[in-house]
Amino acid sequence: MINSQITKHTRPDLVIAYKKIVLIGIQGSGKSTQGNLLSKKIGSPYLSTGHMVRDVAKDKSRFGRYIKETINAGLLIADDIMIKLVTDYLKKKEYKNGYILDGFPRTVDQAKEFEGCVDKVIYLKIPDKEALWRLSYRDSEGIRDDETLGGVRKRIELFHKFTEPVLDYYRQKGLLVELNGQKSVKVIQKEILSLLSP
Repeated sequence: MINSQITKHTRPDLVIAYKKIVLIGIQGSGKSTQGNLLSKKIGSPYLSTGHMVRDVAKDKSRFGRYIKETINAGLLIADDIMIKLVTDYLKKKEYKNGYILDGFPRTVDQAKEFEGCVDKVIYLKIPDKEALWRLSYRDSEGIRDDETLGGVRKRIELFHKFTEPVLDYYRQKGLLVELNGQKSVKVIQKEILSLLSP
């Protein structure tokens, strides 16, 4: 069974207008921090697709090895595979009434296939240099292969190439909100809760 990083339903502190939320940002932008805090506030489960695929990569099967080799190389998993992994996972009953999704969609094709499954997209924007600085101060013990300096640079390049067009896609649909990810955690959390309120 996949043991992804998720935050289970809790009693929500407030009612929000949007139930299916996507967090987008380069590695180190604070998505997981905000996702977990938001989950506790609104009662929707948080799902990191990055953790989900890394759990799949632990499987000794041929598919698991493919996933492991792909992410260790700093590459994106093929769209059709990623779409199936996420959509199948979201069929679980805990996601029936909404979710906070981190790390998907990462390409325009993924976004198009995920049509109708997103109410609001929150982009935590930080400069590349800020992301590298933040990640350089993480505990080096147990660092993932894709969190080395070279690995992070590769993921940032992929973000600009493949995921920035996703921002334009959701911006044109009126679903995107861009926030300054360099502000404090508390300030960003307050801004997110404010834009999600009815």
